[in-house]
Amino acid sequence: MAVLLLLFGARTEAAAPQPSADAFDQQRLAAMRPLIAEAIARGELPGCVVAIGNADGVAFLEAFGDRVVEPQRVAMTTDTVFDMASVTKPVATGTSVMRLLETGKLRLRDKVGDLLPGWGRNGKEAITVEQLLLHVGGLIPDNSVADYRDGPEKAWERIYALAPVVEPGTEFKYTDVGFMTLGRIVEVLSGKTLDRFAHDEIFAPLGMTDSGYLPAETLHERTAPTTERDGEWIVGDVHDPRAWLLGGVAGHAGLFSTAEDLARYARMMLGGGQLDGVRILSPATVREMTRGRQAAGNVRGLGWDSNSVYSRNRGELMTDRAFGHGGFTGTGLWIDPGSDLFVVFLSSRLHPDDEGTVNDLIGKIGTIACSAIQSGPSAADSAERQPRRAAETRVTLGVDALARDGFAPLVGKRVGLITNHTGVDSRARRTIDVLVDSDAVDLVRLFSPEHGPSGVLDHGGIEDGVDPESGLPFVSLYGESRKPTPEQLAGLDVLVFDIQDIGCRFYTYIATMKLAMEAAAEHGLRFVVLDRPNPIDGVTVEGPMLDRSKESFVAAHSLPVRHGMTVGELAEMFAAEEGWELDLVVVPVEGWRPASLGHETGQLWVNPSPNMRRLTAAVLYPGVGLLETTNVSVGRGTDTPFEVFGAPWIDPWEFCEALNAEGVAAVTAMPRYFTPDASKHEGKRCGGADFVVTDRRGLDAVAYGLAIARVLHELYPDDWDAGRYNRLLSCEAIRQATLDGAELAELRRLADEGVDDFLQRREAFLLYPR
Repeated sequence: MAVLLLLFGARTEAAAPQPSADAFDQQRLAAMRPLIAEAIARGELPGCVVAIGNADGVAFLEAFGDRVVEPQRVAMTTDTVFDMASVTKPVATGTSVMRLLETGKLRLRDKVGDLLPGWGRNGKEAITVEQLLLHVGGLIPDNSVADYRDGPEKAWERIYALAPVVEPGTEFKYTDVGFMTLGRIVEVLSGKTLDRFAHDEIFAPLGMTDSGYLPAETLHERTAPTTERDGEWIVGDVHDPRAWLLGGVAGHAGLFSTAEDLARYARMMLGGGQLDGVRILSPATVREMTRGRQAAGNVRGLGWDSNSVYSRNRGELMTDRAFGHGGFTGTGLWIDPGSDLFVVFLSSRLHPDDEGTVNDLIGKIGTIACSAIQSGPSAADSAERQPRRAAETRVTLGVDALARDGFAPLVGKRVGLITNHTGVDSRARRTIDVLVDSDAVDLVRLFSPEHGPSGVLDHGGIEDGVDPESGLPFVSLYGESRKPTPEQLAGLDVLVFDIQDIGCRFYTYIATMKLAMEAAAEHGLRFVVLDRPNPIDGVTVEGPMLDRSKESFVAAHSLPVRHGMTVGELAEMFAAEEGWELDLVVVPVEGWRPASLGHETGQLWVNPSPNMRRLTAAVLYPGVGLLETTNVSVGRGTDTPFEVFGAPWIDPWEFCEALNAEGVAAVTAMPRYFTPDASKHEGKRCGGADFVVTDRRGLDAVAYGLAIARVLHELYPDDWDAGRYNRLLSCEAIRQATLDGAELAELRRLADEGVDDFLQRREAFLLYPR
């Protein structure tokens, strides 16, 4: 293989910054030493290098065992160069793709065939860059090595001709071919070879002097060998046969590096894309690259692992913000911004007999590293964490902005306010009182949705009343009429809407808003929406779409179950798609990241409805709530609605075993008995489950609801009454497929139908960058 000497510069001797002395408990870190020694003694690896640290620097760097066993032993050193194998995917290829994203050369939604002419055929036409980064493009993991033996040009012809092995977007299928293709995209769009682009844009600026493809001969002396090829030890050539046949440079493998260099990369990521004054990525890019996304039952970042079937090497005490990757040769890198931690583990576990195994050891070392953390994020605080923490304390609600800007849309108008107990500003002051106390606003009437003005009523037929504090009349929009009548609107110039939504189609507050908007359009009133963040984030979208002509009070518009839109954005969509001539004003939220969950906004949690008592319940609600129209308890009448589930005829152990076997990530069902004191099965002992959410951001809630329905039908076909299952689901195809015994993969496929079209519709109405 050719050698590019110019990709590796001279090593600098400047000492790296160090974490404060009390950042890590060194005695706790020492617990890894006997574990590593025992693994070496068992022949699981010849030796390794471990580096642990935080944004400030390396706190632990140590070499163990041997670099070389055959033909003669050579001790491991901390500057040993390793074949990184699949760690290449995020560090070289993924980071290169994100650099192109930042410069406008590509978008995640771009179809690969549009970037690589000739690639998008044989069923690959709709595959996107994002799908390849998430391994959901449907491509084969690896095509035959024989496809590469006629040289790179022929190899690429054969890759271009491949067809998906599963429908794109339906399954998580880890694929080297997908990352080879991403590497090809980098080359085509940048005009440079992948190794040159990664060197110029990542490794050289970061001072990663021992990192790159095709390591120079001068580095071979301290490079760990892998196995034999053609009777000679592989030293300095990539072990992966396909990358080797492509000339040593590929998107899926081929990177070589050291523990100290990877520590610099990790510190850059913890620093929000910057290290030592050199910026590689923006903080926004780092967040987008590393946030957990659903990948057909697995949680993945863009190029990164987060919590998937490949996460065996993940430290068990890492936070849900952790991301990392492993490599076939025995390498692993995990970075946890939530703990200000990185863990680098490098070995050549294939040497000398191709029999080593290290994934469990890497996971144990990651866990030890987490347990050794003695302080919170470093005093220096990374650029990535600073905006994130600031956003958690400075999200400006619509009502805050309205007051700050002098109530401009309401000045000189007679105002009606649609609100309830959730209508409060950032200091928990009621929107009612904010408007009443303003000389600029003439508030004359209040309107309340389901659950009444105080949010505690859990029945229909709610009557009109009076607000005891302001003395203003309250008109119930969950009583005789759900749409404001002409009499109720008489004398008003403006209707203002300020209610906290959840982000789920069948949560009725958005139906109340839509009906009120329609009434405002009919009567020539201005309609003002004071926007609020969605507590279950504003990016995740989960079908199924609403069946045609099935609109109702629990399905007010053509939306997926989880729509990822704020009430302000929905209002814009409703007005445009209904064709109303409406003077609509949306007062937007400021300082909100749509990817954030409720606890990351700095806003007070107020139960949006009587049984929506925690953020975890809200995250589960789009899936678990689908079942509550059937003859099961979703936990109403317990302390944790939507987090507990059951019925008198369910065996807890049988049910939980079957449900956990469905493989929905980020949640586990634990068997239990409970007795609701209200609602379904009141006073009856129910068997069922506690739903333990391990990653709120990574939970595919609707898929979990579909899995529950599937298990109920499979285990209890004579007990589970599915007659009203479609009431909230509103997708006859899924209801019927469930009763026909379809597998979860098929139900998820059906749930995805039409979602891409919705996402395109949604684009025109988004107020906050996604």
